[in-house]
Amino acid sequence: MQPKLKVLQVIPRLGYGGAETGCYDIAHYLHENNVKSYLITSGGELLKFVDKKKVKVIRLPVQSKNPLLILFNSLIISLIILIFGINIVHARSRAPAWSCLIATKITRRKFVTTFHGTYNFKSKIKKFYNSVMVRSDLIIAGSNFIFSHIKENYSEFLNDNKKLLVIFRGINTDYFDPSTTLESEEDNLFKSWQLQVGKKIILMPGRLTSWKGQEMFLDALNNVNIQLGNKPFIAVILGSDQGRDLYKKKLIRLSEQHRLNKQVLFIDNCKNMPLAYKIADFVISASIEPEAFGRISVEAQSMQKIILASNIGGSKETIIENKTGFLFEAGNAEDLSKKIIEVMNLEENTLKQMGIEGRKNAITKFNVEKMCFSTYSEYKKLFN
Repeated sequence: MQPKLKVLQVIPRLGYGGAETGCYDIAHYLHENNVKSYLITSGGELLKFVDKKKVKVIRLPVQSKNPLLILFNSLIISLIILIFGINIVHARSRAPAWSCLIATKITRRKFVTTFHGTYNFKSKIKKFYNSVMVRSDLIIAGSNFIFSHIKENYSEFLNDNKKLLVIFRGINTDYFDPSTTLESEEDNLFKSWQLQVGKKIILMPGRLTSWKGQEMFLDALNNVNIQLGNKPFIAVILGSDQGRDLYKKKLIRLSEQHRLNKQVLFIDNCKNMPLAYKIADFVISASIEPEAFGRISVEAQSMQKIILASNIGGSKETIIENKTGFLFEAGNAEDLSKKIIEVMNLEENTLKQMGIEGRKNAITKFNVEKMCFSTYSEYKKLFN
């Protein structure tokens, strides 16, 4: 009788980011498909939602980049592999990936990595540190953009024994479904955010950090006011500063300089993101550096909302130009303001049709079931 497949995923923290939610989704999917599912993490907000009957959770300080802790973690992970009979180890970040690489070498187990971002490197040492993500038996890229990035920058670490493929990240299209929100909930959120009826609601989700493009977005909104003159919108910048309070103060000052005080709201968090998308007229993703995938673009489409996104990175793959959304020149406030005005002037039927096409696109290409099935299939190939 063939031994049962046992998979261990390792991630620094289990928060609400794309890598973390993907890890969470696959952990539970494996159990539903008769695979023993294990998870090592240091903690995180999403941890309380993990079904401990389905997923065995082990806490380790795998978030640390301290070389001694990385070595210590590798020894503990080696013991965990041997005690539980793990077949495949899947790392989703560089520091834990080094621990997993050592542990899988010691225990002779299969090693999988998911390359979640364009890790910066300005020195050979940093590039070597990043290279752990392509030292596995199976390297998963979250988009064609990341696939190309790996081939262009890490080709010296690739060989015929390593498999590199694209598995698009997925979202739960049942959760991000416009039909599941209640009108009373929408009204309550509208009132709690003190939004004005009759104004276009522009939503920009994402943590507050300079590369996400909030400054450029505020410049674009200022241009819209100059062009239209009647202040026809309210913009909601939704995201935590994650300790970057100086950056948030800078954004608030910029909005004051542009006299956008009464038009721009800064909201730290929203526990019901589908609801936030639902009350918006359209959504902005203004990153000035490439998104590895661009989860916001896919979530917005799943909620039948038009998305305006920078023409770099994963967004170029997730958005169908002029059909489910619009791309603008990254970092160009003037181009973004033109697109905002263009969307504001679209007829209701056009907005509705683009929303329908957006949800179709999300369900067909970027649903979580497809991502989990593709990953599980690759695990099975490695195991066999």
